[in-house]
Amino acid sequence: MDQEIVLFLISEMLKTSAKIAAPVLFTSLAVGLLVSVIQVVTQIQETTLTFVPKMIAAVFVILFTGGWMLNSLVEFTKQLFRFAALS
Repeated sequence: MDQEIVLFLISEMLKTSAKIAAPVLFTSLAVGLLVSVIQVVTQIQETTLTFVPKMIAAVFVILFTGGWMLNSLVEFTKQLFRFAALS
């Protein structure tokens, strides 16, 4: 396998993984920020309070975008196999 192909595949892998992880990460970030603001306003200092809303939001995001995530992963895998067959 040529060095250029390997570097291309590594960059595509990083792009694909960032694209797949972004919805869950950004949703967890937004929910965590919202819960933290609510904690500051109400002066509730419970550290485990942010865990449950983040997990619920992450599950909903995975349910709604799971098909798209899987399709992105399958397309990357097909591309990987195409490059492996060429070399």
